Amino acid sequence: MSVEINNIILSNNLDGYILPKNDNYFTEYSKINNLKSITNFSGSAGFAIFLKNKKYLFVDGRYTIQAEKEVGKKFEICEIPYVWPKDILKKEIKIGFDPDLFTLETLNKYFGDSYNLVPLNYKFKRKNNTKNNYPFFSLETIVAGESVSNKISRLIEIMKKKKIDYNFISAGENVCWLLNLRGKDLPNSPIANCKIILTKDRKIYFFSSQKKIKKIKISHEKFKINFLKEDSIFKCLIGLKHGNFCIDSKTCSVFEESLIGYKFKIVDKEDPIYNLKSLKNKTEIQNMVKAHIEDGVALTKFLYWIKNHKINSLTEKKIESKLESFRKNGKNYLYPSFDTIAGSGPNGAVIHYRSDKFSNRKLNKNDLLLLDSGGQYKWGTTDVTRTVCFSNVSNKIKDIFTRVLKGHIGVALSNIKQEKNGHNIDKIARKSLNSVGLDYRHGTGHGVGAFLNVHEGPQGISKNNFIKLKEGMILSNEPGFYKKNNFGIRVENLVFIKKIKSKLLFENLTMAPIDTDLINFKMLNKKEKNYLFKYHFEVYNNISQFLNKNEKKWLAKLI
Repeated sequence: MSVEINNIILSNNLDGYILPKNDNYFTEYSKINNLKSITNFSGSAGFAIFLKNKKYLFVDGRYTIQAEKEVGKKFEICEIPYVWPKDILKKEIKIGFDPDLFTLETLNKYFGDSYNLVPLNYKFKRKNNTKNNYPFFSLETIVAGESVSNKISRLIEIMKKKKIDYNFISAGENVCWLLNLRGKDLPNSPIANCKIILTKDRKIYFFSSQKKIKKIKISHEKFKINFLKEDSIFKCLIGLKHGNFCIDSKTCSVFEESLIGYKFKIVDKEDPIYNLKSLKNKTEIQNMVKAHIEDGVALTKFLYWIKNHKINSLTEKKIESKLESFRKNGKNYLYPSFDTIAGSGPNGAVIHYRSDKFSNRKLNKNDLLLLDSGGQYKWGTTDVTRTVCFSNVSNKIKDIFTRVLKGHIGVALSNIKQEKNGHNIDKIARKSLNSVGLDYRHGTGHGVGAFLNVHEGPQGISKNNFIKLKEGMILSNEPGFYKKNNFGIRVENLVFIKKIKSKLLFENLTMAPIDTDLINFKMLNKKEKNYLFKYHFEVYNNISQFLNKNEKKWLAKLI
C-alpha cells in the first residue's frame, strides 16, 4: 500500500480510504491523476478502495483487461456496474474521502447510506510538471452560432420557471458553452477550468485562475460579470441574499454542496445546460462537417499509406506518429481529441489501449490493427475507429467483423422517431453479434461536443441510456468485438441527427473508408450493401479532390 494512504488510514483511525481518478473539476481527462501515480492504472474512469488488508480497483467494462495488465495482482478488480463497494464491504467500516473530489450522488451510488464516510482535507503531494498558464479565449458568435446574451436569456428563462435564484455551474464544459469560451486546461479538450454562479438578474460570478482571464471578451451591457479567484466561492456566497439554488449533481463536490446548503435552499440538482448544449445549432453542425472532411482526408491518406506499406517495419508508436503527421497537414488541425489507440493483434482487445515503451508492439501482417483516434479542429471535434487487415484473414474473423458492421449499419439506418432513445438503438447494434452468442462490454455510442469534449452527455447509445434523441444531437456509432489476447474489432463513425421531412435520421459526419477486405459480403443483405456503396460514394465525393492520383484510385475501388 502507498505510504501516504497507509498514514491517512492510521492517523485518522480509519478502516479504509477511497481514491478517485478525477480532480476537483470532475473532468474525464485531468492533468493530475493521483489514481495512476499510486495504482499505475491509467484509464479515464475508475477508483480504488484501500483497506488495511485488502485493495480494490473499480473500473467499467472498457478497462477490465487494461486494469489486469497495469495493476497486476495487487488489487482485486471489480467491474462496474455489476459490482459496487456497497455489494462487498462490511457495513460497519469507516472510510475516509476527500470532499473536494466526490459528489453526494457518486458516494450514494458507491456506498448507499449505511457506511460511516469521513471527509478529510488531505491533499496528495505530487510534482506537477505541466504548469499551464494558457489563457482562456472567446469564440466569436459567428463561430459559436449563438450569442452569449441569448444563451443566458434561455437559461434564465428556465431558472425562473423553476423558481431558481442562483445557478451554480460547476462543469467547465458547461461554462464554456454558455459563455462561448474555450481554454486548454485538459490534455485533449479545449476546456477552461472554471465555475460560475449565475443569478436570475443576469449577474455572473466567475471563479478561475486570474492569470487565464486576460484575453477573454465576454463583457456585455445585458449582463454583468465579476471575475473572482478560484477558491473564493465561500466569500461570494456570504455576500449573496438568501434564495433558491440549482447545482449540478455530477460536478458539484460534497464540499461545495455543503457550503451552498448551509445558507441556501438547493431546489434542483440538474444543470439545464447539459440538455441545451446537446442540441447543436446549424453553425455548430456546419463546423463539425468541415472538421470531419479535413479529418477524413488525413485518415484516408493514412489508410492508403499503411495498406501499401511494409508492415513488419512498423510499430504501434510509429503508426500513432504517422497518423498525427497526416492530421497536422490540415490547416485547421489543433491537437488530438484523445490519446490515439493503435492496438495491434492482442493489444486491440484492450478497449481503451494506449501503447507505451513496454507494450509497443511490432505489426504483423497476420494481425488486425484497431485504430481509434480523433482531432480537435477549428471548430469541431472528431472521433473515428477503423479496423484494418494486411493479409487474407480467416472466415471466422471476417464473419465477426461483418456482424459488427451489420450492427454499425443498423444503427446508421435507425428510425429515430420509432426507436426514440439509445437504449432501443443499442439492441439493434448488438443483434447480429447476440444471435451467435457474442457481445461487447461498452456502450454503442456516446455524445460528442462541438469543439468541446469528445465524450459528453446526456445523450448516448447504450443499454442504460433512455434520453430521448432529438434533432441536432451528435453521437458516435461504434459497435465492436474483442477476443482477449487475440484481436479487437470496432467500426466507429460520428453521426448527427437530422430532420428530413417528418423523419429523424442519422447523418454521417465521419468521411473515411471501411476496410472491405474484412467483409463477408454474403452476410450482408441488399439494404446493407446499398448503404455501404452509398457511404463510400459519399466519402469519395467529399474528399477525393484533396487526394493524389493513387489515393483517389484506391478509394474509388471501394465503391
